[in-house]
Amino acid sequence: MIPFLDLGPTTAEIMPDVVDGWKEVLRTNRFVGGPLVERFEQEWAQYCGTTHAIGVANGTDALHLALRALGLGPGDEVVLPTNTFVATAEAVVLAGATPRFADVDPDTLLLTSDTLRAAATPATRAVVVVHLYGQMADMEALGRTAAELDIALIEDAAQAQGARWRDVRAGAWGIVGCFSFYPGKNLGAFGDAGAVVTSDDDVAERVRSMRDHGRSFDGWYQHERFGVNSRLDALQAVVLSAKLPRLDGWNARRRSLVDRYRHAIDPDAVQLVAVAPEAEAIHHLAVARVDNRDQVREALSARGIGTGIHYPTPCHRIPPYAGFRGDGALPVSEAAADRIISLPLHPHMTTAQVERVAAELNQVAERVAAA
Repeated sequence: MIPFLDLGPTTAEIMPDVVDGWKEVLRTNRFVGGPLVERFEQEWAQYCGTTHAIGVANGTDALHLALRALGLGPGDEVVLPTNTFVATAEAVVLAGATPRFADVDPDTLLLTSDTLRAAATPATRAVVVVHLYGQMADMEALGRTAAELDIALIEDAAQAQGARWRDVRAGAWGIVGCFSFYPGKNLGAFGDAGAVVTSDDDVAERVRSMRDHGRSFDGWYQHERFGVNSRLDALQAVVLSAKLPRLDGWNARRRSLVDRYRHAIDPDAVQLVAVAPEAEAIHHLAVARVDNRDQVREALSARGIGTGIHYPTPCHRIPPYAGFRGDGALPVSEAAADRIISLPLHPHMTTAQVERVAAELNQVAERVAAA
């Protein structure tokens, strides 16, 4: 069996560091916040190239709090790609704003300057650029368009820890960047965790307050804004600090494995999602497109190969969000949703496993297509 994801090797690799860190948590009894959380926040800000990193409970909260910290709410529209995990749209609704769904590039499946323009209206106040599958969108073009439209540029970098567009890492292009550290991410905790990064001092202060019940920094029982309970646990910060020094190496291994996929897969039967020349992808997922996707997945499963779908339903087709579609067509996202398949990928996967997956996939895809 070749599983779609195997977290065991990465967990084993960092276990000694985690055990030492957790002993420190148990010794100090600083379970929420405290010096270990502050250490990771400093490490993550430095890694991303931003002034601030604020740990929160999960990636959805990171997006929700970032939107609110920018003053977005009722009456404001926020453009986002429709082919994303529902949390991106969910965060917009939680902030009281209105999602407006956009289509994506047919090769990279990422938001573009043109699709942003097509979706924007006079009520648009922000765009959430989703760096899907671990590859960054064209942040230079999107930045110019956002500036022309006079809207805030927000990065949903939940799948892009360490990715770059040219020489700038994910999270450092927009006014704010939002990360998830869900266990399966390239930098994953042992449970839910997230972070907001920014170089705007005012935004950072508002997020820090709102993640902690809207507290004022002048007193424990002084609350100056509406907040939530979304603080990063020290136990998770220890895990993230243990993994962070290894992240670039793990990402490099993912790139190597996807390159192997790209050389071994038959492009006439299977099309891997393209990578822009200016992007340094970290390949959170290895995503391809095939005809008769469900039959292909069933055949691969019968041969002992696990796969996934990210994501089977565009957000504008999910019932609670159907009313936010707007008046634009979304043909690329709709067509891709029926064909995308996520292949096995993790940094401790072997080249032989990739070769086997590719060989089986070529056979299955060609057989299904001929049937």
